[in-house]
Amino acid sequence: MDWVIEVRQLKKIYIMGEIEVEALAGVTFQIQRGDVVAIMGPSGSGKSTLMNLLGCLDRPSSGDYVLDDESVGALNDDQLASIRNRKVGFVFQSFNLLSRLTAIGNVELPLRYAGLTGERRERSIQALESVGLGNRMHHKPFELSGGQQQRVAIARALINNPAMILADEPTGNLDSKVGKEIMNLLLSLNKDHGTTLILVTHDPIIASQAHRIIRLQDGLLENGDDANSGIS
Repeated sequence: MDWVIEVRQLKKIYIMGEIEVEALAGVTFQIQRGDVVAIMGPSGSGKSTLMNLLGCLDRPSSGDYVLDDESVGALNDDQLASIRNRKVGFVFQSFNLLSRLTAIGNVELPLRYAGLTGERRERSIQALESVGLGNRMHHKPFELSGGQQQRVAIARALINNPAMILADEPTGNLDSKVGKEIMNLLLSLNKDHGTTLILVTHDPIIASQAHRIIRLQDGLLENGDDANSGIS
């Protein structure tokens, strides 16, 4: 099986003074390349912690995490930053665009961090055209609608051909009509290009469009969850 993510007994403990808070209590699952997976759970369930670990924004207290055949659980900060830039495309609820840059400038950022110069502009134009914003590439975020800003964020997430796109409440700041358009765009990337898509969401309508749902409760996978499929 071609796994893009393999997680085994992943734990995350936060130290708060003399108190230890176990945000993740040992989760095990795999995600197949080209899959669409929704991560769900109530506040405090551990889904934000899991998102940070999968996105290489943090490291686990213990357990194994393999992303696209690279073991990342014990990497230092610089190594995490490198693999994050190469293998993970992020789409956030708040778009996270730099206001002083144009759309194309925002999309170019991961290529700048990777040290790429020659193809940077051409690839950024292609990415913006792929999300329907070829005619808005020189506009700054304040000149774009919310849906257009999220399309810029998706183009930026795609620019390095990542192993997966990690979308955190990608339609949370959008009205229902625009949110549906953004979800259709993300799902089309999966259908047409085989992009692995992980959605962190509380919205059951969005989750219902995923191939699988990983449900968390108190830092553990819920019993009987279909996320258990594929676990060895």
